Amino acid sequence: MRRTPILVVVAITVAAAIWLAPAASAATPTAVFTKTSDWGSGWEGKYTVTNGGTTTITGWTVVFDLPAGTTVGTYWDALMTSSGQRYTFTNRSWNGTVAPGASVSFGFLGSGSGSPVNCTLNGQPCSGGVTPTTAPPTTTAPPTTPPPTTPPPTSPPPNTGLPKHALIGYLHASFANGSGYLRMADVPAEWDIVNLAFGEPTSVTSGDIRFRLCPASECPGVETEAQFIAAIRAKQQQGKKVLISIGGQNGQVQLTTTAARDAFVSSVGAIIDRYGLNGLDIDFEGHSLSLNTGDTDFKNPTTPVIVNLISAIRTLKQRYGAGFVLTMAPETFFVQLGYQFYGSGPFGGQDPRAGSYLPVIYALRNDITVLHVQDYNSGPIMGLDNQYHTMGGADFHVAMTDMLLAGFPVAGNAANVFPALREDQVAFGTPAAVGAGNGYVAPAGVQQAVNCLVRGQSCGSYAPRSGTNPNFRGLMTWSINWDRYYGWEFKNSHEPFLNALP
Repeated sequence: MRRTPILVVVAITVAAAIWLAPAASAATPTAVFTKTSDWGSGWEGKYTVTNGGTTTITGWTVVFDLPAGTTVGTYWDALMTSSGQRYTFTNRSWNGTVAPGASVSFGFLGSGSGSPVNCTLNGQPCSGGVTPTTAPPTTTAPPTTPPPTTPPPTSPPPNTGLPKHALIGYLHASFANGSGYLRMADVPAEWDIVNLAFGEPTSVTSGDIRFRLCPASECPGVETEAQFIAAIRAKQQQGKKVLISIGGQNGQVQLTTTAARDAFVSSVGAIIDRYGLNGLDIDFEGHSLSLNTGDTDFKNPTTPVIVNLISAIRTLKQRYGAGFVLTMAPETFFVQLGYQFYGSGPFGGQDPRAGSYLPVIYALRNDITVLHVQDYNSGPIMGLDNQYHTMGGADFHVAMTDMLLAGFPVAGNAANVFPALREDQVAFGTPAAVGAGNGYVAPAGVQQAVNCLVRGQSCGSYAPRSGTNPNFRGLMTWSINWDRYYGWEFKNSHEPFLNALP
């Protein structure tokens, strides 16, 4: 598209022995480690720092050892130093303050089979205080559970406040392109998510994202910023979500350095705060994402533009909490093409952008609200039936969407499977009208595809491997402006249709 003390003594006579319970300590901060995924040769880990005390923590340091043969690679939401097998993580500037009862987290990728041991939090055991029981401690070791060998499923759907089936559209808020400017106050109430197009960088590699309303010289009738913000509030009071979309056709964003990553977090956060937005849409196109030669495992990416984007989005998600809405609008080239080709390939020579969204989607699979791939401006793409599908008809929508609902091996490797997303995380994108983009499908064809995916009815030549998907999230379009220009065909056809779905 164009464009986050009481001493208790317990006497128990057992064979003339008396056991004295240790003094109970008050609740203290803890740092709990979890492996969020494990793929055999490596894993993704997370520490959650929780303030169980009564005073605010103003900074934290987590230190642990890893056994020989296990190392830390990429990390996020903390600063890291190491000496031999001992690793020290300290807070970033934005997550060092932890109020009583609150939690923050940081994560990292581990190489090898070991796990952290000898953990301390601010010099104290990561397990925090211990409250005694009235029985002596057992000497029997607790049972252990081996780490999983396959990634866990995505987490249960959060309460986003969205309807079960949503209508999602992009609003040309910063430019005009022939379809005419549309004021926020005039966006019809049928649109459940409105993505503001676009926030764009000051330069390709700066990470510094800027957004401004379309200038009056280009968009006669544009509202004032105060009116724009007031209209956003009115939409939100109706239960609608308004997001800033980053990128688009002209907004190339390459977070090649950690400085660019931090600038992205700061500048996008500033836009969200200024306009009081509900979250973020990632619409990276062109050459924003590509994979370095040798980066062949989507579960363990090493390319800076990929790693830094994942880290930046995680930081924003952590900053704004569970209600933060995160959507993505990749093109098929960056997602479904990964079934055949991933990056430059094991021998080089392929387009390094092929499938390059996959590590981002995989890493953020528990944070994504909706992934709506652009089923337009696309070449033929092979589906799970190993046949090429061409845009412009219902089968293309079904085949491309089924890949996300069923999962698929990446680059033909059956041992390296991109796991299915939850139904409620998946929608698909289609042009609102013939003038909005290549691959337009008339309403009857779009609804045929949805009926096939949701009900298993009206399927054409492609039978979904994912079965029926009653929680399929809905439809995205480029764009609200183009839909208005063509008499609201998209909205008027699909909003009542989505509402009638089971």
